[in-house]
Parts: sequence; structure tokens; C-alpha cells
Amino acid sequence: MTLPPTVTERAFARLAEINADAGEAKALRVAVEGGGCSGFQYDIKLDDPADEDLVLEGAGQKVVVDAVSLPFLENAVIDFSEELIGARFTIENPNASSSCGCGTSFSM
Repeated sequence: MTLPPTVTERAFARLAEINADAGEAKALRVAVEGGGCSGFQYDIKLDDPADEDLVLEGAGQKVVVDAVSLPFLENAVIDFSEELIGARFTIENPNASSSCGCGTSFSM
């Protein structure tokens, strides 16, 4: 059984802050692409939902994942992290066998 990714309250809250400042609400798109130092990389950006996207909703916000990326993000957790090195959306992916130090690329 394939379980979709989940999104933390903290990630939805940060997306709400971003959208409030922008004046136009956009969804957070989380995609997986080939490339990066480990084979695959995450592409996280603001975008409009497409018809074939999985839409995850919370706190009045939307996070979308396209059908091609969905199998790579099975059971993953989309979060938001604020650390000394910066603030960013993060992916905790149980499917990744290894990842790079910055967390933006992974292998399976």
C-alpha cells in the first residue's frame, strides 16, 4: 500500500506566512528530479496546483506533489526547519538510502 507524504503543522504555518506576505496564495510544490550529487534532487517552489497533482491541505494551505514524484515521496514528511545555517523546507524521506550533507539530493 502506498502512503502519501505528510506535511507538518510547522510547514503549513510557514507557507501561510509566505502567502500572507505575497498577497497571492500559491501551493508549495514538492517534486523529485534526476540530478544532484546523490542521483535525485528535490525541487521545492511556489506554484499553482495541476489537475493530476496530489493535493495535501492544512491550515488553509496546499502542498502539491506530481504523479511522477509521488512514488519517491512515499511515507515522507515535509517539514520546515530554522537553524543557524538558514531556514528551509525539508524532506524526511524513509525511501532514501543516502543523501548529501545539505539534504537537497538523495539516492534510492
